[in-house]
Amino acid sequence: MLRNALIQDAKNIQLLVNSYATAGEMLHLSINEIYEKILEFKVYEVKPAIVGCCAMHPVWDDIAEIRSLAVAKGHEGRGIGRSLVEESILHAKRVGFRRLFTLTYKTAFFESLNFKIIDKDLLPKKVWSDCIKCIKFPNCDEISLILDL
Repeated sequence: MLRNALIQDAKNIQLLVNSYATAGEMLHLSINEIYEKILEFKVYEVKPAIVGCCAMHPVWDDIAEIRSLAVAKGHEGRGIGRSLVEESILHAKRVGFRRLFTLTYKTAFFESLNFKIIDKDLLPKKVWSDCIKCIKFPNCDEISLILDL
């Protein structure tokens, strides 16, 4: 079941995201960061477990970021990530954003959802506020993709 995250999901979101972060595939999230941004998260639940999560983070008046997309090991390839991103796209449209972007290593996945690769320098500078926390900064090797809504 895909739904909005609840505050009691925060620790499970952290475990899921940080399992990928430990592998160098995304940024670690502290429990405090998740509590502060819980309203940005969607989760995919297969009772009793959270097996997927995705956040849509507003960046500027017309653009938001898809971030912290994670699917639990053993649940990949079942459409969970796609469902989470598609719901985030619909939510972004309802809120009034005109563009969504992501920084990722999974370019083929996002291209299958009509995102297009762009140069990171074309993204608003505000994006880099989170990048400063990354151990790879300033030598980011993630690919930036954008979707016009």
